[in-house]
Amino acid sequence: MENNVFKNKTLLITGGTGSFGNAVLKRFLNTDITQIRIFSRDEKKQDDMRRKYADNRLQFFIGDVRDYESIINAIRGVDYVFHSAALKQVPSCEFHPIEAVKTNILGTENVLTAAINTQVKRVVCLSTDKAVYPINAMGISKAMMEKIVVAKARQGGKQTVICGTRYGNVMASRGSVIPLFLELICQNKPLTLTDPYMTRFMMTLEDAVNLVLFAFENGKGGDIFVQKAPAATIKILAQALCEIMDKRNYPNQIIGTRHGEKKYESLLSREEMTYAKDMGEYYKIPPDLRDLNYSKYIDSGEESITNSNEYNSDNTRQLNIEEMKLLLNKLNFIKAAKKGEFLDPES
Repeated sequence: MENNVFKNKTLLITGGTGSFGNAVLKRFLNTDITQIRIFSRDEKKQDDMRRKYADNRLQFFIGDVRDYESIINAIRGVDYVFHSAALKQVPSCEFHPIEAVKTNILGTENVLTAAINTQVKRVVCLSTDKAVYPINAMGISKAMMEKIVVAKARQGGKQTVICGTRYGNVMASRGSVIPLFLELICQNKPLTLTDPYMTRFMMTLEDAVNLVLFAFENGKGGDIFVQKAPAATIKILAQALCEIMDKRNYPNQIIGTRHGEKKYESLLSREEMTYAKDMGEYYKIPPDLRDLNYSKYIDSGEESITNSNEYNSDNTRQLNIEEMKLLLNKLNFIKAAKKGEFLDPES
């Protein structure tokens, strides 16, 4: 991304106090961007960010994507939006599914409607691999969010270009397994593994930001972008983390698969793989632009779908222990932990 793309522009980040928002800020504060608006409902985190960055280009807006009026107030005069506000924890969404609907589905509708009504130029919405073949409330709500992205992209047209990204496990983000494992190690408790051979895509926060910026630069209305990411088993991740922390042969306890968990995650369904465009490090999934008159798809079908395979964390490149350690050592969270310091995963 060239810095001048955002010169004299205003960017709004919904859910901007989270891991992704902080990572974007670290990247953008070195550019000639005019203003970055942080929109979230957490006044404590906003105050922490205000003090941490102490940059006059940052503007903070208390609000909730569930409330259209709070979004419309924050979005006026904005050029671009990164929509990352979401309920992301599988257990909380399982027990409170209507809350996932309100934030992930209706909240996205509010953000995109406000963006179109105020003539925002570009919006990038963040989704997850759990939206592909979803089995839990979080994934289902994100799958519906993606449908809203495509539908609203038609409405926004060329005036407001709306596209999306879909990525896997962001390493060491709040609520993820790496901070949990480190906490258990510090407490001298066994690591709790659900299924040692469960696989997950592995991405850093830098990867997530790069994916969003790639979508921003290359996306057309309704496109969804996916990074080609490596994966690892939970067993490999745990062993690599223990070795980094000088805890070889550390005990672990198999607790079994939790409710709403898959053995592996998918970044593209087999249906999507038939028409996804290979862009080197990324895939682009163009939108389904059929209208209700799509009888030919019902009558004749598509043989290419029959012969296609999904792109998932079992059939992608698998990391070994040494490769996993190299990836872990890139994380500031791990660098601090090795020194006996423990950062907030969202710092």
